[in-house]
Amino acid sequence: MNEINITAKLFLLLGSANAALAVMLGAFGAHALKARLDVSLLKAYHTGVEYHFYHALGLILVGVIAMNLPANIWLKSSGWSMFVGIILFCGSLYLMSIFNLRWLGMVTPIGGLLFILSWVSLCIAILKN
Repeated sequence: MNEINITAKLFLLLGSANAALAVMLGAFGAHALKARLDVSLLKAYHTGVEYHFYHALGLILVGVIAMNLPANIWLKSSGWSMFVGIILFCGSLYLMSIFNLRWLGMVTPIGGLLFILSWVSLCIAILKN
């Protein structure tokens, strides 16, 4: 049996851990926050969960691709941009929603930009191999 390379293992672990976290936070929002947040904040929270899960799957994809392609700077950049994007985009939406810190909405687009960069980096990583 082949050992999984370190890059693949890292992003597979980050992706699966973030997928589990997204499910937990989604359940928390559906059960604990539904009656406590106004509609706009609940919608923002839901957007955070949705993008969190999509990009957790993206991290898993990066890990699977890293198992089959040589790890390069573009592939690693894709995974790290996706991970930091989760923290900034989703994290800002979670904190903004739960604590009504609307100023955190200024951080959200930075995370969104990192999501875009992560997918572009993934395209480049694939094209370069």
